Amino acid sequence: MKAVVIRSFGSPDGLEVVDAAAPAPGPGQVLIAVEAIGVGGVDAVIRRGTLAGYGFREGHLLGSEVAGSVTAVGDGVDPMWLGRRVWAFTGLSGGYAEQAVASVGEILALPEGLSGAAAVTLGGSGVAAHFALHRARAAPGEAVLVRGAAGSLGIAAVQLAARAGAGAVAVTTSSAERGARLRELGATHVLDRSGSGGPDAPSGYDVVFDVVGGPQLLDYLDRLNPSGRYVAVGVVGGQPPADFGMRLMTAFRKSLSFATFSSDAVPLADRQAVRAAQFAEAARGDLRTVVHEVLPLTQAARAHRAMDAGEVFGRIVLTP
Repeated sequence: MKAVVIRSFGSPDGLEVVDAAAPAPGPGQVLIAVEAIGVGGVDAVIRRGTLAGYGFREGHLLGSEVAGSVTAVGDGVDPMWLGRRVWAFTGLSGGYAEQAVASVGEILALPEGLSGAAAVTLGGSGVAAHFALHRARAAPGEAVLVRGAAGSLGIAAVQLAARAGAGAVAVTTSSAERGARLRELGATHVLDRSGSGGPDAPSGYDVVFDVVGGPQLLDYLDRLNPSGRYVAVGVVGGQPPADFGMRLMTAFRKSLSFATFSSDAVPLADRQAVRAAQFAEAARGDLRTVVHEVLPLTQAARAHRAMDAGEVFGRIVLTP
């Protein structure tokens, strides 16, 4: 089968299309003929070598989120899955391929009317946005800032915060055009990437939902209201300064909170329940998914170049 691996860490030029042996499902696993592959921010972070200290090595087969049809099942898996269209989480490897394996506990049947591209745009992002906002204790009437709102995770957070009755949903983005699109999704105030603009935007926020991280995280900590909560759900802009906690201590009397969030900390049953509900909403049109572009698997490097250049609004989807 065709697959995409990291030949060398760094730029997208280090991605290589290879002929790989097709996987076989082990006990408790299914084999999926892939129709859609989500290209996520974590893929770019792994490709750059940022997470090499966590065991990622050159030759790694990228990808964690796919949709397709189950073609084989391993021992202990109900044969009723055969032939069903599913969304699947493959871990942090194995998705950029024509065939992928996943644990049966990490798959979910797709409702009628939901495309594979929509599923891999929402499947991971929608759940992460839901539980991260819950972690931040976002309440009706509060002011929420979504930093890095143009990706699939930020887009989901904007919609969910607006639906939950946030008093303001401010977003940071790179252009007026993107700002207008985010307003259609529920944003009430549009700021540029530095956090400037929006003359009528709140001066402070009760919740900051941050996909970006990086050195500018410090500036957004300063925007928290007293008892404000900051949730870091990504580091696509790099790690924050090592001493960023001193900014919290300097503002001790404001009683600020900082948290990281990963869906891995949420029980699987809870993730799947929320995901199933969101898939049903998306199939009905009540929750919007934004696919930036659909590209063939062989153009994975082009997809990563677009992400690195900040050109993507929503999610790029690869197809074998």
